[in-house]
Amino acid sequence: MPVITSPIDATPLPRLPAGFVWGASTAAYQIEGAADEDGKGPSVWDTFVRRAGAVRDGHTGDVACDHYHRLDEDVELMRRLGLDAYRFSISWPRVLPSGTGKVEPRGLDFYDRLVDALLGAGIEPTPTLFHWDLPQALEDEGGWLNRDTAHRFAEYAAVTGERIGDRVKRWITLNEPFVHMTYGYAFGVHAPGRALMLDALPVAHHQLLGHGLATAALRAAVPDGQVLIANNCSPVRLRSDARSDQDSAAASAYDVLHNRLFNDPLLSGSYPDLSAYGMPDRSWGGVVRDGDLAAIAAPLDGLGINYYNPTWVTAPNDPAALLPFDLAEPEEPYQRTTFDWPVVPDGLTELLTGLKDRYGDALPPVTITENGCAQPTGLDDRARVDYLSGHIDAIARAVALGVDVRGYFTWSLLDNFEWAEGYHQRFGLVEVDFATGLRTPRASFEWYRGLIASQRP
Repeated sequence: MPVITSPIDATPLPRLPAGFVWGASTAAYQIEGAADEDGKGPSVWDTFVRRAGAVRDGHTGDVACDHYHRLDEDVELMRRLGLDAYRFSISWPRVLPSGTGKVEPRGLDFYDRLVDALLGAGIEPTPTLFHWDLPQALEDEGGWLNRDTAHRFAEYAAVTGERIGDRVKRWITLNEPFVHMTYGYAFGVHAPGRALMLDALPVAHHQLLGHGLATAALRAAVPDGQVLIANNCSPVRLRSDARSDQDSAAASAYDVLHNRLFNDPLLSGSYPDLSAYGMPDRSWGGVVRDGDLAAIAAPLDGLGINYYNPTWVTAPNDPAALLPFDLAEPEEPYQRTTFDWPVVPDGLTELLTGLKDRYGDALPPVTITENGCAQPTGLDDRARVDYLSGHIDAIARAVALGVDVRGYFTWSLLDNFEWAEGYHQRFGLVEVDFATGLRTPRASFEWYRGLIASQRP
């Protein structure tokens, strides 16, 4: 495979196929600020950050990166970076303050301006409709535990598709429904802060149903558009000292809950049988209705994959444990990010080839919709360059093995509000001074700019 050399990092990097899309990602609550401006309604995150102890040091996204007021400056950074595409999310309560009913035109006006600015800079807008900021009014009615939220999501998709679908052709419905279910509804460490454990399972189905209904709404509003979903996936590994049949069963159970629960219905038209993997389905029965799976399995134009690291598991120490696995630490001395996540680029090749092996021809073209790392503050972030270089090389290896990967969006363009960690984790190619809003490109920004330029014909 032909190689190029980055102008900053001398590591040879494979050339990805012609037409490969190079991008960067952000999310509305993490960067926009303007939490209560221009008619925006409260989201579950606006509520959650005010719960004592919910977010480290009491940080909120009220101002964040102030992207709402610095749109033009941020698009200019993207233009300098040379992005092909920019993945952002639309704030549902900015468009529909109550989640349904009256539309707020000033919210749509903001995304109109953003889309036009991106197109003017030669960058393809790639909006995500839901990146965890559910309107609080819908959460008050049960949130994603309530089937009706899926229908309200489709209405919202239609509103946005009708407004900007003349210029926006690539759409992502949901971001990481697994993470939103587990962190937001099962463990309570993210908004809306419910700790329901396995009783959170209906959230999985209602999000996927919302995806299916929103896909139909977008196809009606944007007939020439493309629709994807962004799933967080993780290859599952065992330590060398955990090779019993019980450990293998634990790995299969975790894979079902994290990966297959959210991919099988999209690509195979059915849910895996959780009870066969030791997970009771007391709250699952009756949730899935006739016609739901057909809606969820509507053909996709691509599958978005967010990858950060593998997950190590063992059999549970407590035989009476609710979950049929325990999470474990790897025995290998991997480098760690400041989030303490292990840096495992070959896990991305393993994940992509595993998806191809499992789903075969049913697997649509894949786009890496998030991949990145938290590193210390400062501009000389060579560790981030090494991380990105290693993972892009891992994608190239998967492509060489026959996986159809069409693009890569790094997380993230800017340092931002990192959910329960507040402003303590820095993922940005661009450093943000949260006291002043000053943006300063890091070494990784210049490296990525050079890489993108050198990948073009």
